[in-house]
Amino acid sequence: MSEATSELLAAALALAATDRPAPKTAYPPTAARALNRRGILWLGQTCNLRCQFCYFLDRIEDESHPEHAFMSLAKAQAICRTLVDFYGNNALDIQGGEPTLYPAIYDLVAFCAGIGLAPTIITNAQALANRQVAARYRAAGLRDFLVSVQGLGAPYDALVRREGAHGRQMRALRNLQEEGISFRFNTVLSKVALPQLADIARLAVRTGAEVVNFLGFNPFNDQTTGRRSAENVPRYSELRAPLAEALDLLAAGGVEVNVRYLPFCVVEPRHRAAIYDFQQIPYDLHENDFASWSWTDLPAQRERDAELSEPFALGPRLRLGQLRQPLRRMAKRLPVLGSSLHEVKQRLEGSWARSARGDLDSRYRADARMRAHEYTLYRHVEACAECDLEPICDGFYADYVELFGAAEASPVAAGGRVDDPQHFSRHQLKRVHPDDLRWLDP
Repeated sequence: MSEATSELLAAALALAATDRPAPKTAYPPTAARALNRRGILWLGQTCNLRCQFCYFLDRIEDESHPEHAFMSLAKAQAICRTLVDFYGNNALDIQGGEPTLYPAIYDLVAFCAGIGLAPTIITNAQALANRQVAARYRAAGLRDFLVSVQGLGAPYDALVRREGAHGRQMRALRNLQEEGISFRFNTVLSKVALPQLADIARLAVRTGAEVVNFLGFNPFNDQTTGRRSAENVPRYSELRAPLAEALDLLAAGGVEVNVRYLPFCVVEPRHRAAIYDFQQIPYDLHENDFASWSWTDLPAQRERDAELSEPFALGPRLRLGQLRQPLRRMAKRLPVLGSSLHEVKQRLEGSWARSARGDLDSRYRADARMRAHEYTLYRHVEACAECDLEPICDGFYADYVELFGAAEASPVAAGGRVDDPQHFSRHQLKRVHPDDLRWLDP
């Protein structure tokens, strides 16, 4: 750890650490596994920060975008009812933009808690620098916060484009500790964050975070419009060592850690149980249910003024192949037309789903492969053909090969081809709230 980084961590802890860390009993370790039942809700793309790697940055900056404005409380409640009644979800990730700006957020949290949909808020935590605000969430019945800790000090302020944002976030962590509210970290693996990964891990251990998720800087949604470059996307080779150090620190500190959307060959063998690509995500009890996610991801469920569409089961997907990118570009230029085309596509898939056959695990796995290779255009490079883990790995980011080539791919020898998505992850102990285990098969 460099001297400069040590100073950043010391300054962060001075603001964030208390003598009363968040209770470790909230998420007892478990090896239980089943298809998750956590829903997701986007309230609207309104935010108080401008994170450089945000999936929805265009929509946040464009006040005329159909998804920018917050939806009504009645619409949000109707979506939550569908998640419980149709999809059987028992937990919910509430997203914005920034959900703490939503005018009726406390009412929504209380509503979710009241219908058995344990609410998590994914937040930059700026509003939580006020302890009274944090206390109101606890009183409303919030399960926990998932705090986006994208760096420390001035580098964080630069990443989110707001001076003083890091200080407010650290004061928010102190408030959550003092209020006894559980929290987890999300950290995007941007190039700027790499030198700070170990310190973010130490911060998580010292402040009592239950879980840390390291997320690949992905080409999703608005990030497909050319913002990714060699200046902000790290090479896998430069990511490996700082990520390994952070993962070891978290393991030693008893903090669950997950690494999402990276090839298995990027991490050390001892860390492969923490890798969650699309095929592993359905079995991560902290992640989102593909079935309800497919419905809430529709424009109708994300736009303030649109009528809700009919829910549908998980089933076959319409393959667009080479048409996908041109249609995405057209949808960006003409959001209303793009929303209409997306709605037609989902209606077709919904009708197919009603007649779908096959066991749930197979359907979720097929959907995972579709999300990876059709929707987000991950790809297996030439070396992947020699890798025993190729059947369970997404491969390289859609545009990674164009940026850096494929020379970093390193085939893994596992004594034979691995076709079980949970081959590694089922051995990971996860910190899951006891209520989330109610529906697991015996």
